[in-house]
Amino acid sequence: MGAHLHFDCYSGISGDMTLGALVDVGVPFSDLVGGLKRLRLAGFTLRKRRVHRAAIHATKVDVVIMSGWSKPLSLHRIHAILSASRLSDKIKEQSRSVFDRLAEAEGQAHRVAKNHVHFHEVGVLDSFVDIVGGLICCDLLGVTRVTSSPVNVGTGTLQSAHGILPAPGPAVAILAKGIPIYSAGPPRELTTPTGMALLRTLTSEFGPMPVMTPTAIGYGAGDADPDGWPNALRVFLSNPPSRGVRERDTVLELETNLDDVNPQTYEYVMEQLFACGALDVTLAPVIMKRGRPGIVLTCLAAPAQQDQILDVLFQETTALGVRIREVVRQILPRRFVSVKVRGGVVRIKIADVNKATAKAAPEYLDCKRIAERTGRPVKEVLEDAAHAYATQRVVRPTGRG
Repeated sequence: MGAHLHFDCYSGISGDMTLGALVDVGVPFSDLVGGLKRLRLAGFTLRKRRVHRAAIHATKVDVVIMSGWSKPLSLHRIHAILSASRLSDKIKEQSRSVFDRLAEAEGQAHRVAKNHVHFHEVGVLDSFVDIVGGLICCDLLGVTRVTSSPVNVGTGTLQSAHGILPAPGPAVAILAKGIPIYSAGPPRELTTPTGMALLRTLTSEFGPMPVMTPTAIGYGAGDADPDGWPNALRVFLSNPPSRGVRERDTVLELETNLDDVNPQTYEYVMEQLFACGALDVTLAPVIMKRGRPGIVLTCLAAPAQQDQILDVLFQETTALGVRIREVVRQILPRRFVSVKVRGGVVRIKIADVNKATAKAAPEYLDCKRIAERTGRPVKEVLEDAAHAYATQRVVRPTGRG
């Protein structure tokens, strides 16, 4: 089991913010420079400097371009560059996953096939370095679990190669499907497609900060410095606990009995609970007083989310009271790796039981998205993803991402 990295995206995320935060949290700058040499690309150099973003001291990593591509890159060209590099198989695979996600999002936004996408905003050399560099940094830190706060996507409008667009731009909006986002701060874009694609590839859990014991905290800055706004990405790094593989945290269990709710509304209620930070929601049939059939709705949530959960339960159901208990969980550390299947990329959730044993399962929503887009049965996509991971694990028996 490796380190746990938590992204605090209170001011969004971008590729250069990620690089700066990971260097700030402990990646030796010389090791990052050396790792990027494995890309076998010339025409750029890295520069590190300390900057202020409002009251925050942060690290800014600049990609200084001396010569490079004058035209956007195609997905095929990016894959060819990665294949020809001397990067590890793990970094190559993760990099392909990031660019595949970007291509899918840009393709959907502009109604073209992903193989026909040319990366106007993310295909240039500096963003290419941001993506691969961010993945190299996580590898250097020994990170095996990545979590993230909800993501601030900004407000107002942004200027792109396609003209003025609302923030978040179309690609970020597509990449944000299924994860918690919000809009706050100065009227500008705070999250870029590069940052969101990196986050989606690395992160296993989105929501309130899980219980962790930070050993280092880092701040990474981008180019933007809005007046009075602490525009930086914050990361928390926690080393493996000495007590063993399992981790422990304390959550709230909120429970209420319902016997007069229209069953059609349960799906909506569950969606609202998850949207405001619920860790799990279950419905169990019971027989209540006077022999009436009913439902026990149980929700697990972090203590900080109690009021939001109660608001949903009282506003969206007929509940007049909610039982609240504090419970302790023993949890296995979780992480994601990505595998390619016909039609897209699927994340595999892995939970380490001990140093020799792990549980793994394809992420259903990824498989559902591919099934909806391609017309393939979701069962077939799930089976293909499980087979792809099993094949990959044979090649790398440790199963590490």
